[in-house]
Amino acid sequence: MKFEDNLKKLETLVKRMESGEMNLDEMIAAFEEGRTLVETCRADLEAIRLKIEKVTASGVAEVPVKSDGDIVMQ
Repeated sequence: MKFEDNLKKLETLVKRMESGEMNLDEMIAAFEEGRTLVETCRADLEAIRLKIEKVTASGVAEVPVKSDGDIVMQ
């Protein structure tokens, strides 16, 4: 899943949690899912940061890019 998709899913999850419409079991499950999404987003951002550092240090773009312009996450 792309970073943007994970972030959107996390935002939607937070809105549902803040709405007050979830019972306790649903809230706990949503919290666990949210923690996983946060960790995934952090890992994706770290990978992107490292790729940007590599590109700026070498002066050559070595980051693989898909035909739609998205960065290929390795």
